Amino acid sequence: MMRTDAPRLTRTSWLFITPLVLMAALLFGTAVGETQIPLSTVIDVLSAKLGLSDRHIGSVDEAVIWHYRMARAVVAACCGAGLALSGLVLQALLRNSLADPYLLGISAGASTGAVMVTIAGIGAGVISMSVGAFAGALAAFAFVALLAYMSGGGTGVKSAGVLILAGIAGAQLFNALTAFVIAQSANAEQARGIMFWLLGSLSGVRWPEAWLALPIAGLGVGMALWHVRTLDAFTFGAENAAVLGIDLRWTKVLLIGTTALVTAVMVSITGAIGFVGLVVPHACRIVVGVRHRQLVPATALAGAVFLILSDVVSRIIIPGQVVPIGVITALVGAPAFAFIMVRGRRR
Repeated sequence: MMRTDAPRLTRTSWLFITPLVLMAALLFGTAVGETQIPLSTVIDVLSAKLGLSDRHIGSVDEAVIWHYRMARAVVAACCGAGLALSGLVLQALLRNSLADPYLLGISAGASTGAVMVTIAGIGAGVISMSVGAFAGALAAFAFVALLAYMSGGGTGVKSAGVLILAGIAGAQLFNALTAFVIAQSANAEQARGIMFWLLGSLSGVRWPEAWLALPIAGLGVGMALWHVRTLDAFTFGAENAAVLGIDLRWTKVLLIGTTALVTAVMVSITGAIGFVGLVVPHACRIVVGVRHRQLVPATALAGAVFLILSDVVSRIIIPGQVVPIGVITALVGAPAFAFIMVRGRRR
């Protein structure tokens, strides 16, 4: 049983700590890269762009720091926070410690929807990539939930083993659909780009993608903070939540729909990135305990910082080459999750 006596931080403390830590991570992600940029130069450029100073900045520094690295760091923060909170919400609602958008096939479904819109041309240009990803995410979750329900005799959604097996089946199905669409409709150049994107990539993101990711990440954080008591109630079972007067069906539809939307938008921007929604919530439970009033802000902050650092590593680990960020999160997340499982087993 996880301890609940972890140190507690007040709401005022979170309001003070979160901007400082997030700003430090953003500055680090902007300063460190293929070419090291002095922190003073980064601060000068950011001050000028934000209207805090009238210092003249060179066009090269502005392009690299503001239009490339800062936009990339902001998208990484939004994606990390959104995916981490999606995993946290799913784990609470389903009472399943292994639930996350990647393992439940939601990311695979979102990838399929995005590829069908961009490569196969479904929607004839009327449907955006994010809308296609959202539809694919909802379809994947519905398929996994139905398969788990049918194979588990009506209780499969509550069973960790059955749900994860259904998630693996759903992920494989939608990954196969994605591969089929690519093989059928994409040329060689498109196929290479899509396959790299599917592993998780921030190489092409700029401020238009950041302006899309920011409100969606804010929606996810706000929805989770608004329902912290509900998430606590679901942790102890749907029956207990119903006793407290919570509308189970509407709450699940709202929170799972928000989770699917956040996952879909992030996948449409960065591709499928695994282990963020699985590892980060578990790590935060060790640090701040299991109460969602502490857990939600901690998970959002840790997810944002984790993906910013992973993006930095992806740019510098191999000189002259950018590694897909999904590879970095898997290399870090798999051993971390193994450690968390062993630690929990011993307890």
